[in-house]
Amino acid sequence: MISIRDIFKSFGTNDVLKGISLDVRKGEVVALVGGSGTGKSVLIKIIAGLIRPDRGRVVLDGEDLHVSKVKGMAHLREKLGFLFQAGALFDSMSLLENVTFPLTEKTKLDPKRIRDLAMQELENVGLSGAESKYPSQLSGGMIKRAALARALVTEPQIMLFDEPTSGLDPLTGLSILELIDACHRRLRFSGIIVTHETRRVFDIVDRVALLHDGRIHAMGTPREMTGSKDSIVKTFIDAAVQSPRSGAGGDPEPGDRKDPKDRRD
Repeated sequence: MISIRDIFKSFGTNDVLKGISLDVRKGEVVALVGGSGTGKSVLIKIIAGLIRPDRGRVVLDGEDLHVSKVKGMAHLREKLGFLFQAGALFDSMSLLENVTFPLTEKTKLDPKRIRDLAMQELENVGLSGAESKYPSQLSGGMIKRAALARALVTEPQIMLFDEPTSGLDPLTGLSILELIDACHRRLRFSGIIVTHETRRVFDIVDRVALLHDGRIHAMGTPREMTGSKDSIVKTFIDAAVQSPRSGAGGDPEPGDRKDPKDRRD
C-alpha cells in the first residue's frame, strides 16, 4: 500500500534523510520512532506530498506520488488522511464545518448526507454535542479528536499521524492512541504513526521502524524490537521506557501485552 524507496532529503548542509526505504502493507500500522531531529516528521510530510524529496520514490497504492501530474497527485491525496501535530483546524469554522470541509471540497454528495457523515464521525471520536463549538473553545485532546474526525470522514485508505499525542498529558495521550486503534479496527486503513510515545504506541501497531542517522536502522514487531540485542535499538527502547513522558507506575513495558496482531480479528 505504501512503498518508500531510497528517499534522500537535505536542508542546506543538513542531510536529514540518507536513503530511507520502507514498506507498509495493506491494513498495517507502523510506528516510526527515533530520537529528536532524526527526520521522522520530514519523512511523513514527504509521504503526504507536502515536501518533495531530493531523491527517491513514494508509491501509494501502486502510483508514484512525486511523478504524478497535479491532477494525479490530487487523486492520490484523496486516498490519504493526515493528522497534523497541532490539529490544524480552521479557527473560523465550527467543528461541524471543519469536519464537513473535506466532503464539501472533494465530493458531490448532498449537503444533508455530508452533514450526517460528519455528525457520525464526530460521534465516533467522542464529540457528540460539540459540533457547534469553535477550536478556541476546545481542550488539546478535543482538538486532536476533531482533527481525527476530519481526517477520517472521507474513509481514507492511508492514514498518517504526526505526533498525535504531542502537547497532551499522559492520560489524554493514551486516550488518543486508543481512539486511533479503534478507528483502525473500524476502517482498516494502512497507517504510519510518528511518535515519541514508544511505551504506549507499541500496543497498537503491527511493526516499528527506528530511524537513526538518516536511515531505517531496525524494523520489527514491537516484541522483536523490545527484545532486540542491537545496542542502538536497546539504548533507544530503554531510554523511551524510562522517560517521564511515558508515565510512571502500573503501565507494562513495551511488548509485554499481547502482540496487536494476535488481538485483531
